[in-house]
Amino acid sequence: MRPADANPLPGRWWRALALALRLARREGRNGLSGFYVFIVCVALGVAVITGVGALADALRSSFERQGETLLGGDVTLSRPHQPLEGSLRSWLMQQGRVSESASMRAMARNPASGEQVLVELKGVDAAYPLSGAVRLAGDLSLDAAIRAQPAAAVDPILLESLGLKVGDLLSLGRIALPIGAAIVAEPDRISERLTIGPRVLVSIDTMRSTGLIDPGSLVSWRYGVKLAGATGRDDLIAFRARVREAMPEAGFTVRDRRDPSPQISRTLERLRQFLTLVGLTALLVGGVGVANAVATYIDRRRKIIAAFKSLGATGGAIFAVHLLQVALISGIGILLGILLGLLIPPALTHMVGEALPIKADISVSARSLLTAIAYGLLVSLLFTLWPLGRAERVRAGALFRDEVAPERVLPRWHVIVLMLAAGLSLASLAIVTSEARLLAFYYCLGVVGVFAVFFGLAGAIAHAARRLPRPSWPEAALAISNLGAPGALTRSVVLSLGAGLSLLVTVALVDRSIVFELTGRLPAESPNYFVLDLKRSDMDAFNALIAREAPSAKVQEAPMLRGRLVKLGELPVESVKAPPEAQWVLNGDRGLTYSEGVPEGSTVVAGHWWPPDYRGEPLVSFEADLAKALKLAIGDTITINVLGRNLTARIANLRELKWESLGLNFVMVFSPNTLAGAPHNLLATVTLPKGTALAAEAELSKQIGRAFPASSAIRVKDAIDAFKTLFGRVMVAVRAAGSVTLLAGGVVLAGALATAQRRRIQQAVILKTLGATSQRILLSHLIEYLLLAFCTSFISLLLGSLAAWATLSRVMEIDFTFSAQSAALAGVVAVGMVAVLGGFGTWRVLQAPPVPYLRSE
Repeated sequence: MRPADANPLPGRWWRALALALRLARREGRNGLSGFYVFIVCVALGVAVITGVGALADALRSSFERQGETLLGGDVTLSRPHQPLEGSLRSWLMQQGRVSESASMRAMARNPASGEQVLVELKGVDAAYPLSGAVRLAGDLSLDAAIRAQPAAAVDPILLESLGLKVGDLLSLGRIALPIGAAIVAEPDRISERLTIGPRVLVSIDTMRSTGLIDPGSLVSWRYGVKLAGATGRDDLIAFRARVREAMPEAGFTVRDRRDPSPQISRTLERLRQFLTLVGLTALLVGGVGVANAVATYIDRRRKIIAAFKSLGATGGAIFAVHLLQVALISGIGILLGILLGLLIPPALTHMVGEALPIKADISVSARSLLTAIAYGLLVSLLFTLWPLGRAERVRAGALFRDEVAPERVLPRWHVIVLMLAAGLSLASLAIVTSEARLLAFYYCLGVVGVFAVFFGLAGAIAHAARRLPRPSWPEAALAISNLGAPGALTRSVVLSLGAGLSLLVTVALVDRSIVFELTGRLPAESPNYFVLDLKRSDMDAFNALIAREAPSAKVQEAPMLRGRLVKLGELPVESVKAPPEAQWVLNGDRGLTYSEGVPEGSTVVAGHWWPPDYRGEPLVSFEADLAKALKLAIGDTITINVLGRNLTARIANLRELKWESLGLNFVMVFSPNTLAGAPHNLLATVTLPKGTALAAEAELSKQIGRAFPASSAIRVKDAIDAFKTLFGRVMVAVRAAGSVTLLAGGVVLAGALATAQRRRIQQAVILKTLGATSQRILLSHLIEYLLLAFCTSFISLLLGSLAAWATLSRVMEIDFTFSAQSAALAGVVAVGMVAVLGGFGTWRVLQAPPVPYLRSE
């Protein structure tokens, strides 16, 4: 026997595959009719995922390419409180060109009116900026604006806030400066800390003359370095190693141009992951349309399939032919989605490019493209295997009579295994590619739960419609009958709209609850003002001023320094893999304080507080939830860098904090012997009686500013309003992204209506023949759609409320607030979409000529 015949199995596989390809190619000659919804559903989800990935890639690559300009050099070193001096300063100056700057929060005042605004004051030396340029209005140079004579360049919004113009005087601390120019752009602003006020730019010598800088002031010192010689990746890494060796306890945060702003990079990555999950949700909702399209296609081809089976075609061959066709259609949808997605970054850049913090260079990575392709293929496979598997199992005779007597069969076990594998692969891809993997895991469970609920709801509605007694009103009886009929719209409408509505309700309720928490549930005793940088020697005078101007006010004070965590135990913080909710504690510098007793608003939940007049080893009290997230326990040590010195303290106890009180809350509170000797200022809060007039608040702030010009008074309500504005913009973007899911549901609904059109036309023709008017048929369809919309919106409201409650109470630890507006929104959207699309479908049904359908019967 010939060797080729020893194992004929591969040959049979190749022949079967060749036959399947040939038949699939012939079937493809029929065109894309019936698959348009399939293609749109896949393309929509893939476009979102591709567009999000491409935009994130563009911004990330722009960060890397513009890193030197955004950072202000090849490398920056920054730390609080203390400038670089002595031998360490000399060492740094030898590494290349160096620019020194200092920034702090301060109060800027209009000397004429007394009005004042919290600003971000930045002092720069003659070398600033090392890369890029500060652009000023009128094309002035920075030298001409602030260095030729002591003057300030300011954000235009500050001019509006204080009613000033270029050339007027601006008070900062002990001095008044002329305003030399308005700032148009500042190259390295994006890489600095989050700013909460307009920028004021002065020379560093002018900043020192204001009297705002002393050893305890909350000043951030920053050094940009343009390295001498080669500055490749390895050179940057080597320089950072030299910094650690030359300045082991200097306490600098070191960044290089490869990632000029880690906070923004992390935000971009998290936004990409979130919006990718939104795109995946749109794909999954669209998967219902995919399944409907495939089932409809199989339904139209059932006689051909029956003929194939009668001529000896196996179920496997039928399955392979149609799977290849579906794969081709999926490929078209994925390709269209990628092309549409790649248009999103340039379109956004064209429309809102000026609002972006950097110039986005259009770029897309292989990772983003492969992720979008993988999601598209897996979702298509997941939703097409079931109808294809059923067609494979149905007998030829049953296929011929399937229109009048549908046969209920399940796919073979290997098809079910393939479906499970596709679903698990989809979930694994979502989890593995996410930074917050636990959140992605919960998302996957939530998606399964949502689909299960709406699938069950659709089945329950159809079952109830078949069992309910028919009302005497003919239109209502026909509507209820349609809900439970074979091939009804019930499942398609409920599944397609349910997920999108649930997502929108969740977002709306989270938005409402957070805004209400910020504006409607502030504690009665929350402070009106935080006052920064009060000198200890001024505290008695400050208390006397408050007692004179606002006798009923309550004042609290606490020492405040800035320091950076450098070690947890013996592990450097750079090596600590903290969960996202605790990572912020390790990034940059933190506010520190010391206290003899337990601070107000704190409760010790583990360990014991140190006794008064404690003189032992340095001890620290740590916030309990963050300690748990960082895997810290009582007896562990932490090392912080304060004023260029590393201090190690042992955790003596853990505290629960009432963050919502907006009081003097600190993550770390040290025993007094740890920090009392370090130069520092005080942080104070001023709480006015409830009902104090706004004018009285403003007057008190002015009095504080005049008496203590080196301090900064931050009004709590203003800070909350600023956050509320920013949060509102974010939620608008989230709603817009969530609307894509609802759009996918609308496409699925339109496809389902088109699929049911032939059966509905036949029904309408028969009813007209029996004497029904068009108005009665239209009314029956309207009742059917309203029943579906009501049921879907009601369950969506319940699911969305449950998801919002879980997000708020378990993740954000915020009380859940129900919103009737969100409930009304769900109902209006559901009724509107179903009524518009359903009404259009009914209009087409009523316009169809009856004769061809009567003849076909």
